[in-house]
Amino acid sequence: MEDAQFQTGSSWSEQRYRILLEITNAIVSNLDRDALFNAIAREIQKATTFDRTGITLYNPSSDRFQIYVLETTAPPVSLFQGSDIPREGSGMGWAFDQRRVLYRSELPDQKQYFEDEHFLAEGLRSVVYLPLMTGGKILGTFQVASKIPSRYSEDDIAFLSQVAKQLAIALDNARAYEELKALRDQLDKENVYLQEEIRSSYNFEEIIGESQLLKRVLGSVESVAATDSTVLVSGETGTGKELIARAIHHLSPRRARPLIKVNCAALPSGLVESELFGHEKGAFTGALHKKIGRFELAHGGTIFLDEVGDIPQETQVKLLRVLQEQEFERLGSTQTVKVDVRIIVATNRDLESAVAQQTFRADLFYRLNVFPIQVPPLRERTEDIPILTRHFVGKYMRKMNKRIEAISQATLERLTQYTWPGNIRELENVVERAMILSKHPVLDIGDELSTPTAAAGHPKRLMTLEEMERDYIVSTLKRTRWVIGGKGGAAEILSLHPNTLRSRLAKLGIKKPE
Repeated sequence: MEDAQFQTGSSWSEQRYRILLEITNAIVSNLDRDALFNAIAREIQKATTFDRTGITLYNPSSDRFQIYVLETTAPPVSLFQGSDIPREGSGMGWAFDQRRVLYRSELPDQKQYFEDEHFLAEGLRSVVYLPLMTGGKILGTFQVASKIPSRYSEDDIAFLSQVAKQLAIALDNARAYEELKALRDQLDKENVYLQEEIRSSYNFEEIIGESQLLKRVLGSVESVAATDSTVLVSGETGTGKELIARAIHHLSPRRARPLIKVNCAALPSGLVESELFGHEKGAFTGALHKKIGRFELAHGGTIFLDEVGDIPQETQVKLLRVLQEQEFERLGSTQTVKVDVRIIVATNRDLESAVAQQTFRADLFYRLNVFPIQVPPLRERTEDIPILTRHFVGKYMRKMNKRIEAISQATLERLTQYTWPGNIRELENVVERAMILSKHPVLDIGDELSTPTAAAGHPKRLMTLEEMERDYIVSTLKRTRWVIGGKGGAAEILSLHPNTLRSRLAKLGIKKPE
């Protein structure tokens, strides 16, 4: 449909009319922001020259503009794509507030508006600001600037006003498209995590036991679940820290939203920040697509950071900010992302010692240590061992379609006397192996626990946690003939990522015998 100005045949040229049609075609065929504006900038350049053109969008929560897209004939000196500009005291703000075109035919040497010193540093001498309005709402501004004073005529400004109308429509469409795409990506990502949650087949019955120590832990879980307080779950490997985190989430008001788990120890140090906070396309070599981080995925729900003590110090600063402000920037972006996330962390390390050794930030530790829960090791819950054993026997009877009618008394005594360096995870593995080997309806573990830590009676001295962990890992590696990865490998048995297990081997000085 032709514009009224063209019907009256005023000073508009046929060429500019064709350009407006091409801009309309670009709007129809491009929904991607960058591709759309690149196409429009090429068409504008055919009708009137510019050295810098861009769109700024208004953010009411910060009362600032952000440069949404930018095209320049030379690399910009400042005010890059993504930069913030205040509404108050800027030329963009004047055009936005007045909803009128502002044409500055010659920029003064003395600063009048916020952006003047930046524009003058690029050699720009004249600039047109045009409000972007559609459907009764104003979205931001469109600017065209030149290094030539008084570059733009009344005809140019009339033409650019028509372009601004088209841009406002395009921008509204592109923003709607981006919002729908972001929502679809979010739903896809959440679906993956929810499927993983379903596969983990979590239920509250898996927190099993009747010991007073466990009852105190569950009492703490019940107390803190209804709040949004940060929780620090501490305990040895295999004690069930993740089950405690899941219980807190599923008892909380956030239970309808996702629980996003991150195993910090399994992430390469260079990718931790990207995994947690996301990145923009091109933020670093190999960043071929925009990535939504785990904190954004957890918005409205809970994020569980397992092995938080392994987070690199450079990332600890950003995590501290999220804890304090609930905001961050993706890698490669200056745009602040605000989230509403409940944070639960777990560690098998002594974080206070790590603070003393300056490998963990003290201010971050105090922020995380709001509500500490210490999960006791299995050797301190010996009265729970028979109950857990029966639970695991029932679980593997169903999985293996085997019938076990009883557990021998000798087996229960041996299980109770063992020191369990691998805790509940090790107990489950022992029961599973015994079930596989069992040929009779009465379960007997035989010599399964004949390792140095299994000596009956009282040991001459209590072993350190590191010694017990070392013995358990070595015994597991011996059973797998030192195979770490793959099906049936030590990493799978220990429920660790293969790279995490390799790091532990290096830390504990464990080497395969020649």
